[in-house]
Amino acid sequence: MLPDLLILAASPSASVNAQLEQAYTCHHAWKVAPEQRHAWLAELAPRIRAVVTTGALGLNATDMGLLPALEIIAINGVGLDGVALDVARQRGIAVTTTPNVLTDDVADVALGLLLASVRQIPALDRYVRDGAWERREPLKPASSLRGKTAGIFGFGQIGQAIALRLAAFGVHVRYYQPRPIANTTVPRADSLLALAEQSDYLIVSAPGTPATHKAVDRAVLEALGPQGTLINIARGALVDEEALISALQDGRLGAAGLDVFSDEPRVPAALRALPNVVLTPHVGSLTVETRHAMGQLVVDNLQAHFAGLPLPTPVK
Repeated sequence: MLPDLLILAASPSASVNAQLEQAYTCHHAWKVAPEQRHAWLAELAPRIRAVVTTGALGLNATDMGLLPALEIIAINGVGLDGVALDVARQRGIAVTTTPNVLTDDVADVALGLLLASVRQIPALDRYVRDGAWERREPLKPASSLRGKTAGIFGFGQIGQAIALRLAAFGVHVRYYQPRPIANTTVPRADSLLALAEQSDYLIVSAPGTPATHKAVDRAVLEALGPQGTLINIARGALVDEEALISALQDGRLGAAGLDVFSDEPRVPAALRALPNVVLTPHVGSLTVETRHAMGQLVVDNLQAHFAGLPLPTPVK
């Protein structure tokens, strides 16, 4: 009998989905209407041995408690903030993520958001489309990236990949995270506040944890200043969204480029109305190649678990 697998979100990769359907009895929660999901899951729950979820969806303690036979949670992504890790560890439930394969694409989006924000590309697009260029309306020059300083909050693999890209644009880089990184020539600031004070751009790529919740607060935003730009490709919870909106409205912060938000997919109307913000719908890893690679890692972790082999990418 094939193991029962609860899938909270489908992979964009047809190959990945086909592999899961062949190896498991798949139950797709995302196909069930929200009002019917509780009764549907209650019937299936005793048989579920594995869950496939995403970093954003996670699996909370309440839902985990409904699954007495659960052995493994395979996360299609690197975010852990939505998963009750303490409960999983207490019960001996394995947890896996899909690191490394999404690093370059997420770093590319960070650079794209920075370029779009600083060089005002969305506004220039509207300028042409609305006929303002043809009407020869005044156009304010943007700022150059070259010679500026970018601070990276969170200097793991993604943060370091962003730093490499910034260097190619002639941008000076420094970082902050509590644990210093060995074997890097990039200077480390003493604190997040100090990093903001020293930077023209602040790029958020730290993990979402209780320690980083709203770490980018009013003080950090004001330290970044009226000419500063905030880029967030990590988690919306790392930024105090109300403080960010206020700073952008009042001119205490120059601009922002955001791929993540506090209550996705709901983005505050006040944020959507601001002309000095570039918004994308949490698509850092959304390429054909990377989403297939992420999904394949999910498959590989599940196969290893049920074969009794070491997991390729376990959460320690």
